[in-house]
Amino acid sequence: MEEKRKIMSIFGTRPEAIKLCPLIEELRQREGILCRVCVTGQHREMLDQVLGVFDLRPDYDLAIMREGQDLFDITTAVLTGLRPILMEERPDLVLVHGDTTTAFAAALACFYLKIPVGHVEAGLRTYDLRSPFPEEWNRQALTKLAVHHFAPTERARENLLREGVPSERILVTGNTGLDALRKTVREGYTHPELEWARGSRLLLLTLHRRESVGAPMARIFRALRRILSEFEDVKILYSMHPNPAIRSLAWKLLGSWERVHLIDPPNVLDFHNLMANCDWILTDSGGIQEEAPSLHKPVLVLRESTERPEGLEAGCTRLVGTGEESVYRGVRELLENPALFYAMSHSPNPFGDGDASRRIADYLNK
Repeated sequence: MEEKRKIMSIFGTRPEAIKLCPLIEELRQREGILCRVCVTGQHREMLDQVLGVFDLRPDYDLAIMREGQDLFDITTAVLTGLRPILMEERPDLVLVHGDTTTAFAAALACFYLKIPVGHVEAGLRTYDLRSPFPEEWNRQALTKLAVHHFAPTERARENLLREGVPSERILVTGNTGLDALRKTVREGYTHPELEWARGSRLLLLTLHRRESVGAPMARIFRALRRILSEFEDVKILYSMHPNPAIRSLAWKLLGSWERVHLIDPPNVLDFHNLMANCDWILTDSGGIQEEAPSLHKPVLVLRESTERPEGLEAGCTRLVGTGEESVYRGVRELLENPALFYAMSHSPNPFGDGDASRRIADYLNK
């Protein structure tokens, strides 16, 4: 009997889980592959929510999350925590996703132990190590450490080729985040927040990146206060990151507005369905830039640059930065220009067709 190829997936945050769980499900359907799953717990409650939705029970859980943890804590905890697991399991390949500190540290641990790494969502670039921080460094470093590169788009593939990655090591797959929408988005979905927003134009807000915390976030909140003052039919639903600094500022600048609801991050099933039922989205998230076009939702990106320019070129996303005036103008234009709203909500999604996991699994099962 032919021995199965052992593939271990390592992840630790909610976005990684959303994008790797569909791939793990697909790999488990391949007779020639033995799946192992290790989570680091870089996020805890938010990670567990996703695991629950996908009914995935990890083989290993490092449970590294600590109050006040920083990048030093995460990196060292992942490295030392993975060493005995990787030495015992000796997988034929480890899969990591995206640009998190978990992904970088896991790939570095594999490099030290001479274990091949496959990088899902490879080739995204801003070429500015300060934006997003530390994600741009993580993904560039991962390219040096990985053997297999699963690029979501042709542009990502071109980035990798320019950096010297052999073409035979790159597979253009689409983004696995779109695969997750097939499992989570439901017809006839209801939620108390949607009942609250009935009859209004609902703006779904997420804002969490390290470079957004502080003055940029305050500018964005002030811009939204101006919008609320001028457009009485607008309501804002803000899914707040657990970071205490973010929550404190949000409550200070938005908490008194009746047409703003500040909520804990919903589980992935609820969040995807809230996305599907809102009017448009304001975010600094990378994954939402990919998911929302499949749901025909315009996205205003609260960042100075994006590693996903395909959305800008397709017309489904727009970059509005973090300045008070630029955010205000961007939101106001979308509210006042039905033609722009229609064009953005009917642009094709350039990030894939929801079949990325099958492509990756077929490649790895050869």
